[in-house]
Amino acid sequence: MSSIDQSGRRLPPYSEEAERGVLGSALIESSRVIELCSMKSVSADAFYIPAHRLLFEQLTEMYQSARAIDLLTVGEDLKNCGRLTQIGGYAYLEGLIDSTPTSAHAEYYIDIIQQKHLLRRIIAQAAETIDRCYSPDEEAEELLSRTEESFFELSDKKTASSDGWKDVVYKTAGQIINGNVLDNGVPTGFADLDKELRGLHNTDMIVLAARPSMGKTALAMNIAEHAALGRGGGKKHAVGVFSLEMSQEQLVRRMLYSKAGVPAWKDYFAESDRTKISSAADQLGKAAIIVDDAAGLDVMDLRARARRMKRIHNVDLIVIDYLQLLADKRRSREGRQQETASISNSIKAMAKELKIPVLILSQLSRAPEQGTRDGKPRLSDLRDSGAIEQDADVVLLLQRPFYYSKDKEADTASGDDTLAIVDIAKHRNGPVGEVKLNFFREITRFEDRDPRHGVDGASE
Repeated sequence: MSSIDQSGRRLPPYSEEAERGVLGSALIESSRVIELCSMKSVSADAFYIPAHRLLFEQLTEMYQSARAIDLLTVGEDLKNCGRLTQIGGYAYLEGLIDSTPTSAHAEYYIDIIQQKHLLRRIIAQAAETIDRCYSPDEEAEELLSRTEESFFELSDKKTASSDGWKDVVYKTAGQIINGNVLDNGVPTGFADLDKELRGLHNTDMIVLAARPSMGKTALAMNIAEHAALGRGGGKKHAVGVFSLEMSQEQLVRRMLYSKAGVPAWKDYFAESDRTKISSAADQLGKAAIIVDDAAGLDVMDLRARARRMKRIHNVDLIVIDYLQLLADKRRSREGRQQETASISNSIKAMAKELKIPVLILSQLSRAPEQGTRDGKPRLSDLRDSGAIEQDADVVLLLQRPFYYSKDKEADTASGDDTLAIVDIAKHRNGPVGEVKLNFFREITRFEDRDPRHGVDGASE
């Protein structure tokens, strides 16, 4: 039940007793209690009563300056800076200690004031949202997305790490020294690709682009499968997939055939094929893959759905298939190039907001098929907008030389019909170059390049 002031208005949630308990505990056992507040990211704003905010600021300042903290030193410092009367004088400080018989329950008091502080922030955010709902300049979809983002940030701050700069430096250095460079990223499951990319890293926007029928959806879903199943005995990651082109059933069917190694268009399935599919189902059924197959999504709606995925399923990677099927109602009248630029910028912002990698598929223009290029793509071939290249942290250009080969029979005889090339055309934090994979068209599956093949793809 909420408290009511003398004018009949409801008071914001707070607990004077818990606030006094934290401050009294800090005066009794300053180093432990203030360090505990620091670890739990308690700020002066967490205290509702102004005098308590002032006193907590003073205690924190004294602790950071390595000064002794007790009734006399705190009172003297407050007196010197003209704040002693604002908190109620020495009598109030003595009262805090008298009302706190032990500092052992400080953590319990801290949890209470954090809960009350979060409630006040929710109320303030809700009030701001209500005011903006009456603004004639706000579009409903944009307002909804911004509101969800603001509430997501409240939840994110609640669980945010309190690591300082020094802690992060030593933690990161340890990962590098010990070779654990993938600890904060999501491996693709392809050895040569991970060797170059060091996995898909948090806040990165990774663009996988290709012409139609090159297998970009298959490669993306293979990466999703590897991440979700922890290929190679690694950590299993929850993966969110936005399939704007295929339904969830179509996607699952393709993944089952691919995992089982059974061609989808066979007229008859032998008992061994059924066993393989059943085994694949057992494995994929345990994978944390969350599919959203809503078609024609607006990018703001997609961001809202992604936030819910992150909040409910704590996804570590998001895959979007594919960029050209997204829309942005806010920019639709400005031409497709401006609309695509806005979509690209929103996806990058989403990766930073959710602090996870986002793998987004993209179509290429027809340029690779023209002239003497033999299907070899370039960064400039990214369709609709140069903003995609600008926003992306990593750009992967997929090609299959056999698809454009003029002598397919000779290539098939040499074993090169499976060759797929992933060109790392842009890598903001690492090298660029080509990585070779095997692509088995019958089961739409990519695998690491057969070691029996040399660097040129010919059999050894």
